Amino acid sequence: MKYQQWNIANRPEGPYKAMRERGVPALVAATLCARGLDSVEEANNLLSSSERQLQDPFLMKDMDRAVARIQRALDQGETIAVYGDYDVDGITSTCLLTHYLRSRGGSVTYYIPNRLDEGYGVNRQAVEHLAREGVKLIITVDCGITAVEEVKYARDLGLDMIVTDHHECKEEIPDAVAVVDPHRKDCGYPFKDLAGVGVALKVVMALGGRENYRTIFHEYADLAAVGTVADVMKLLGENRTIVRVGLSHLKKTRRRGLYSLMIEAGTLNRCINSTTVGYCLSPRINAAGRMGRAAMAAELILTEDAARADLLAHELCELNRQRQAVELDIFNQCIKRVGEKKQYDCLVLADKTWHQGVVGIVASRLSEQFACPVFMICLQEDGKGKGSCRSYGGFNLFCALEQCADLLEGYGGHALAAGFTIREENIDRFRARMEEIVRVGTGGQKMVSTLQIDGEIEDTSILTVDQVEALSMLEPYGAGNPKPVFSLSGVTVTCMSDVGGGRHLKMRASRDGRTVDMIFFSVTRNKSGLAVGDKADVAFYPQINEYRGSRTVQLHLVDLRPAYSLKQQGERALYEKFRRGEPITPREARSMIPQRDEFAGIWRYLACRNGEIVDTPARLARKVAHEADLWESALRTMICLDVMEQLDLLKITREEDGSLRVKLRKRRGKGKVNLYGAPIIQKLQAIAWANQKGAQA
Repeated sequence: MKYQQWNIANRPEGPYKAMRERGVPALVAATLCARGLDSVEEANNLLSSSERQLQDPFLMKDMDRAVARIQRALDQGETIAVYGDYDVDGITSTCLLTHYLRSRGGSVTYYIPNRLDEGYGVNRQAVEHLAREGVKLIITVDCGITAVEEVKYARDLGLDMIVTDHHECKEEIPDAVAVVDPHRKDCGYPFKDLAGVGVALKVVMALGGRENYRTIFHEYADLAAVGTVADVMKLLGENRTIVRVGLSHLKKTRRRGLYSLMIEAGTLNRCINSTTVGYCLSPRINAAGRMGRAAMAAELILTEDAARADLLAHELCELNRQRQAVELDIFNQCIKRVGEKKQYDCLVLADKTWHQGVVGIVASRLSEQFACPVFMICLQEDGKGKGSCRSYGGFNLFCALEQCADLLEGYGGHALAAGFTIREENIDRFRARMEEIVRVGTGGQKMVSTLQIDGEIEDTSILTVDQVEALSMLEPYGAGNPKPVFSLSGVTVTCMSDVGGGRHLKMRASRDGRTVDMIFFSVTRNKSGLAVGDKADVAFYPQINEYRGSRTVQLHLVDLRPAYSLKQQGERALYEKFRRGEPITPREARSMIPQRDEFAGIWRYLACRNGEIVDTPARLARKVAHEADLWESALRTMICLDVMEQLDLLKITREEDGSLRVKLRKRRGKGKVNLYGAPIIQKLQAIAWANQKGAQA
């Protein structure tokens, strides 16, 4: 329903059995084996989150030079500026480094550019401003790796710069005092997937000295965890340790601003995990940068004044509500502009009225809806456009933008999310070239929305509270280690109701003599395409539902689809074969010709429902058969509908979810209609009796 394709992983039985014998819980073992792990040892190495995973900061290229220059600035009382980005990673990086340097007695200010006026990265005007303020050393966090000219300009003004970043590097890197970025080609640091805040954490650990590594790590792991989760970094290796430890500290944080934000967001008394950070805290911090007020979020995190923290947290949540409204408006505009076409190589959209701060989120939503990379461009009065783009299906945006460098004023970012600047007159050429790059990159195949499933549940008895709770061994979840998704095939729907003000679907279904509760958010009964008694395949996260002291397993659905019996599958295949004009046998043709009472049953069914229904062919066939006491056949039901459409008795519209909208047409005359004179029936009869006519001749 939501995904065009389900990829259900095949579970290798040998490794699965070996893990079970070693005491690994069944659902955990199934997930690990589905993800290619052949032994308990491999699983431990991949999912380990012990502090032994942490690498020595000095393995990073130029870390020694960065530490030496920062230490000199501290010793000599120079004014230091921490120059950050306006997203969550950049804000947490800025706060982490600023707090640490101030704790060392440093004279430290921070600068976060205004997203709407200045855009991403280091800019000359900001450098000039900091020079006038008496700054002698600028340290970038989560930005700066492409600031070649800006670093030169700073040096001309008498400022030193240290670049710390985690974004992809171009061929030329800035000629700064130090450039600390694990993506440098000459950097031998073994873990390349640190967030910007992860690099900042390594810098302060290095400044504190090896004897203080652990103390400093625990002091700042909470900020590092928030930035790492928000920037959707792979939660493997060091990042697993950072996030695991950081989340444990976040539950009892001493940062007054984060505490107030958790109260305002309603998360303080809930389980604090990567989902809480990603969907509750991060959007609120991000809203400040998106709406041009990133410094507010930084002040919130750094303040020690309880009243000020409460006020800023409230304002931040209000900004987030404003952001949501603006985002929805732009998204709806884009849907109208894109039109009814369902498949694209990529989308390149531009407008002068869009809010620069939220187009990245809109691009993410559009990429999921249309299963392709999306590029959103905010046009400005000077003829330039600022773009945000989001990937789909693993398409590498950074490499794609490199291939369009001659059309761009500038670009930077990751493989999955990036930004760029372009002149308005180059947009059409950019669109054409990007479409070609996507076509070449995908081999000409259309991208489809795909759900990765960790395995089919063959026996529902495995879905116990203990087994589901054991999945917590795999946390924290995130990029590179997603929450496990399983599937159940052929469950029978026994109960359905809309809940949450009619916005969500609560279901109960049975299989193997057992009943399971399900919840599907943002989907209703009508949208599900199912009814009580239907069989369905469901994909889900297993979770524990607590209600009045009772703890039971509930399936949090991520997708569902009708489950067709072998008979229904055969009928669908035969119908599609006939519609394509492929040869069918006389026997198959005879099985497809409806009886008069089947036509009459469908007509009466429609007439009793104000002449209009929305339903799937299979379910409509069952309902009509039950009501009119007929044989159930989705195949002949479809033929009946096709015949009546050919004779202009009704209109059929095919909905996105595969169901049909059938509406009776008003007849001007009252004469009888020869149903068997319809072209489709004539064709079937010709095939059905072809052999007999030949024998008689």
